[in-house]
Amino acid sequence: MKCIKCDKEAVYFRVYSGEAYCVKHFIASIEEKVRSTIRKYRMLDIDDRIAVGVSGGKDSLTLLRILAKIERRFPKAKLYAITIDEGIERYREESIKLASREASKLGVQHIVVSFEELYGLTLDDMIAEAKKRSLKLTPCSICGILRRKALNYTAVKVGANKLATAHNLDDEAQTLIVNILHGDLFRLIRTKPVTDYREGFVRRIKPLREIPEKEIALYAYLEGIEFQSEPCPYRGVSIRSEVRLFLNTLEENHPGIKFTVVRMWDTIRSIMERELPRVELKRCRLCGDPSVSDVCSGCSILIALDVKGSRIWMQD
Repeated sequence: MKCIKCDKEAVYFRVYSGEAYCVKHFIASIEEKVRSTIRKYRMLDIDDRIAVGVSGGKDSLTLLRILAKIERRFPKAKLYAITIDEGIERYREESIKLASREASKLGVQHIVVSFEELYGLTLDDMIAEAKKRSLKLTPCSICGILRRKALNYTAVKVGANKLATAHNLDDEAQTLIVNILHGDLFRLIRTKPVTDYREGFVRRIKPLREIPEKEIALYAYLEGIEFQSEPCPYRGVSIRSEVRLFLNTLEENHPGIKFTVVRMWDTIRSIMERELPRVELKRCRLCGDPSVSDVCSGCSILIALDVKGSRIWMQD
């Protein structure tokens, strides 16, 4: 099979679009998809200070590589790579090294911030404490909430006005279905390409949201990006895992279904946003972050774990 752009042998065939690409033009197509997504949702301006959440996995390192290529054309823009070290023994060390190596190669400042530094405990410690206290907190719920909080905290500290995360098409489709199954309407509405402006929160953008996970994996391989492939040891069976399998099966039988899910939601969300009342946010009395309640979800977890002090809590 020949590449649709040239006469070279194709290395990839997009079933959902009927396009075949050689190595050069496949790489170019992914980078153009990212640029197109950024333009479509007006994610970036020419003088943005962009924090990129970099875990060391294929998605985040691919995002950093592509944004670094784009940034070269905009000298007023600035990139920062932020890695959150949750404190998972014999797991996170490798990914930090890979993230640091890639950032150095691209000439991007790399900042590593740990849970222990910010919250006083590692994730391993938190999970052990939750079990000891018989708390109904899963490792993923603790990590997800506190990791997002740490990313925002660090992005604010470096003066970033945008925070780029590496959510891909698969992630977006899964999140939509999971939130529907949980009946979480307001969280569902907040799932969007660019978050609304909220004082205290750096606006989040998702430049990879229209690229399937397997295409990101191939891009990383062809670009020679070294990434951590071992899954997190706390990643267990969850409703998201079941939704992932469900969507992958549908995609196999009906190519393009993940695009349909995400694009349909974009249409529905725009209608719902006009009809539903805007949720007024308060300020968390402990950390000052915007919150729907007196204490935000992140600080609520820290209280439940009986954390005595946290660097993120405001000083009297």
